[in-house]
Amino acid sequence: MEITVRRYRAQDLPAIVTLFKETIHAINSKDYTQDQINAWAPEHIDAEKWGVKLLQHHTLVAESGGIICGFGDIDNTGYFDHLFVHKDFQGCGIAKKIVAAIEAHARQQDFKIITVAVSITAKTFFLKQGYTIVNPQQVSYNGQLFTNFWMKKDCLVLI
Repeated sequence: MEITVRRYRAQDLPAIVTLFKETIHAINSKDYTQDQINAWAPEHIDAEKWGVKLLQHHTLVAESGGIICGFGDIDNTGYFDHLFVHKDFQGCGIAKKIVAAIEAHARQQDFKIITVAVSITAKTFFLKQGYTIVNPQQVSYNGQLFTNFWMKKDCLVLI
């Protein structure tokens, strides 16, 4: 399977929102309750707000055969905001490709540290990519309390 990574385009938004919702409901449901999943990825997502944010960030999209199979973004402070892989493309190396491209961008921007708030589901993956846990945290979102992990990676080790 050939995977290409490219910059996000505004017309990608509907596929990105669908990928996000379906992935959380199918994959993250093993680590979070149904109420948490529904709060995290509700039926209605403010796509306009998402679209603005994704255009402001350095957002990358992974494609295979014309299908958007993953995305990730980092803001201008070095905060790695999203990393999601389509539920049907898990374990294909897509997240690693996106992370490598995000980290390459971070080096180009001379970021000192990349920070990320990582779900229980993604914690092991990020640890394998060389990120370290700063601390576990409880975050309230849409009326639900979530456990996640504040993690970081020193950009000097990205080389």
